[in-house]
Amino acid sequence: MPNPRLSLLALVAGLSLSLSVAPGAVAQTAPATADPATLKIARMVVQQMQGDRDITLNGMAAPMAGMVQSLGMRDPERSQAIIKEVVLPLLKAHWDEYLDVTAASFASVLSKEDLQALGTFYATPAGRRLAAAQPQLAQAQMTSTTRWVQGLMPEMQAKMMEAIKASGGASGSKPK
Repeated sequence: MPNPRLSLLALVAGLSLSLSVAPGAVAQTAPATADPATLKIARMVVQQMQGDRDITLNGMAAPMAGMVQSLGMRDPERSQAIIKEVVLPLLKAHWDEYLDVTAASFASVLSKEDLQALGTFYATPAGRRLAAAQPQLAQAQMTSTTRWVQGLMPEMQAKMMEAIKASGGASGSKPK
C-alpha cells in the first residue's frame, strides 16, 4: 500500500541535501494530469492516509532536528525549537499543496477505481488504525531498510570495486 508519510519523511531527509544545491538547480517535475474527478478521489485518499496533519508533522520534528544541526546549530534543544518555530509552521501553511502534489502522484499511478477502493478501505476501522500507525510504520521501515543496506554495504562496495577494476576505471584507463 502506498505510504505518503514515508514520502514525506523522504522529503524531509532530502531537505538537508537540497540546501546545498543552488536554487532552481533541480528541475520541478509534475506528474501527468489526471481528470478532476480522479484527482478529487486521490486527494481524499491521501488525506485519509495522512491522518491528522499536526500529529504527522509533530512526529517528524525529531528527525528534522538533524537538518538544523547540519546547518550549524549544535544545541539539540535549540534545533528542536527552530523546527517548532520555523519549519513546522511553514509545512503547515503549505500542507494543502503537499496534499495536492501527492494526490496528483497517486492519480498518475493508480486508477480511479483503485483510489475508490483505497478510500473505502481507509474508511474502515482497520484502515483508520493503519493510518494512525503509519508514522511508527514509516519510521520502522526506514530503520530496517537502513540496517539492511548497511549490512549489504561491505559486499556491495567490494563488488562495485571489482566491477570498476574490471572496466579499467580504477587505473583511470579505459578498457580496450
